[in-house]
Amino acid sequence: MSQKRNRSNEDDYQYIQRSKIPTLHFQASLPKLPIPELDKTCNRYLAAQKPLLSHDDFVKTEAIVNEFRKGEGLSLQKQLKDWDKKNKHTNYISEPWFDKYLRDRVPLPINYNPQVVFVNDKRPEYNNQLVRSTNMLISSLRFMKSMRAGILEPEVFHLNPKKSDTDLFRTVTRLLPSSVSWYGAFLFKAYPLDMSQYGQLFSTARIPKIGKDLLFHDKSAKHMVLMRRGHFYVFDVLDRDGNILPPSDILACMKFILDDTAPPAEFPIGILTTENRDIWAQAREHLESTGNKENLSLIDSGIFMMCLDDVEITDNLHFLLRHFLHSDGKNRWFDKSFSLLITKDGYAAVNFEHSWGDGVAVLRYFQDMLKDSLEKPRVHPDTKPSDCKPESRVRRLDFNIDAKMKEFITQGTKKFDAFCNSLDVDYTEIMEFGRKDCKQFKVSPDCVMQLSFQVAFYKQVGKFAASYESCSTAAFKHGRTETMRPCTMATKEFCEALNSRNKPSDSELAALIRKCSEIHGNLTKEAALGQGFDRHLYGLKLFAERNGGKLPNIFLDPAYASINHNIISTSTLSSPSVRAGGFGPVVEDGYGIAYTIWDHKLGAVAASYPPHRDSRDFVECLKSAFDDIFGILQRAKN
Repeated sequence: MSQKRNRSNEDDYQYIQRSKIPTLHFQASLPKLPIPELDKTCNRYLAAQKPLLSHDDFVKTEAIVNEFRKGEGLSLQKQLKDWDKKNKHTNYISEPWFDKYLRDRVPLPINYNPQVVFVNDKRPEYNNQLVRSTNMLISSLRFMKSMRAGILEPEVFHLNPKKSDTDLFRTVTRLLPSSVSWYGAFLFKAYPLDMSQYGQLFSTARIPKIGKDLLFHDKSAKHMVLMRRGHFYVFDVLDRDGNILPPSDILACMKFILDDTAPPAEFPIGILTTENRDIWAQAREHLESTGNKENLSLIDSGIFMMCLDDVEITDNLHFLLRHFLHSDGKNRWFDKSFSLLITKDGYAAVNFEHSWGDGVAVLRYFQDMLKDSLEKPRVHPDTKPSDCKPESRVRRLDFNIDAKMKEFITQGTKKFDAFCNSLDVDYTEIMEFGRKDCKQFKVSPDCVMQLSFQVAFYKQVGKFAASYESCSTAAFKHGRTETMRPCTMATKEFCEALNSRNKPSDSELAALIRKCSEIHGNLTKEAALGQGFDRHLYGLKLFAERNGGKLPNIFLDPAYASINHNIISTSTLSSPSVRAGGFGPVVEDGYGIAYTIWDHKLGAVAASYPPHRDSRDFVECLKSAFDDIFGILQRAKN
């Protein structure tokens, strides 16, 4: 009896959860991402162009689009559909989207890698760097092991959780064969999401190559890689049977690393992951040729990267945002699928590489790991490290750094310092209003945020610009993202009315806000259902390029280049677990806006490259926009 109980306790330690439904149960029956009708894509494209173009320019673009839909577009649509029919295992945009990421040569930090910051433990003593990093490491391993064992709960969007997020749902759908399980969930008005990205969360790295990087994955790895002061440390966290080591052993190894008195690395090779990808590829080739290949392989295959930073945040949100987005690059390895960053005073964040996957998988790990580390901490402030001889378990990686490599590192450091100094980051938090207030006003919280960005930009610049909102298409097999275009004729009408000399009444302005919300909601639904226009046009353009010859006029029209020059680029990961997020602008004269919606407050972080854009001024305009919108809604309600 006692042996059974001990085995049960051990299993409880090894896994974060034991789902009734296997992790990938719905994967085989997930629907394919649809290819939209050509006519609908053309109409959606024109609707998005209309608020951005003058009357004369819109007439020209409309003629070009109509020519495309009746001519070359028909042939390209047929080619795209024929390819899709022959490739039933995936969707039409999945491979090109991976390719798009892996071929881009710009540095990963700021340009691509986002940061998402955890809320702190409410118990200050558990925010100790050693305690928190050990608990987060153990919870991360428990998540990984549950996922690999197929007992992590599948990701499901419940339209009516009271009816579908139940034991009955889990029992019924588990009994259905995988080939039809999605349809069973659909009858409950529940939508299983694609989980193909989850396998890449751990033991994955993006390796720089000339022209196009490659993704490396090794799920047999049993070791962690940690960074401190620019040095790399490796130790096994799983035993030979794949079991997580006892908490006190892991604590002992973590303490050994944090107690290391070695000065900061004189030539930190992590800075090379901040470089242009081709330059980094050349540097890496040289590193491998000078006796460092085994060390690099250990870094690539490590379960994930944990960066233990000597700095303290002390609740300085501005410093926090910059530190977790880019820092000085010396204690980072931006090529890992994700890095868990933990400061001396216990602030923690994830910084993740974007080619392998999107926010849905990262947020699931983020939330589950945090909840487990807070509710079931395996080490406590008074936990004693075991006497497991960490000095024989932990290995610090020594690199052979020759004169050529020193020059690579010196130049990389200078460039990254200049790059970070060119970036400005600011933020605002609206403490008076949140999701629940928006619902009371009968407007979409996401619409209020996006409308605020449009109002702020119009206040600042006096015109409208190409705007991008990322929308997940994870409801489909191998779904990634679709673009939602939040600048509409409705948002333009509201911005102009709000700033006109003959400003309408509050009730009229509130009606315009509700109109914006209705249109925004429809666009969001279309995008989530794979019915946007951006990915479709991109797919058609790729086939046109493969055919050789002159591209169709729709892709040569300046309006096409302009709408894809996303000056306002936005994304959100809203969760009670998230303290803040952030990423850089996608164009030099743009804003990168990460926003969060909580029940009782709203937050937005804006990044820009002065003098092209001024994020501080934008944030002031954004505060004014929130005041305007919520003031109108309140007064109209009264």
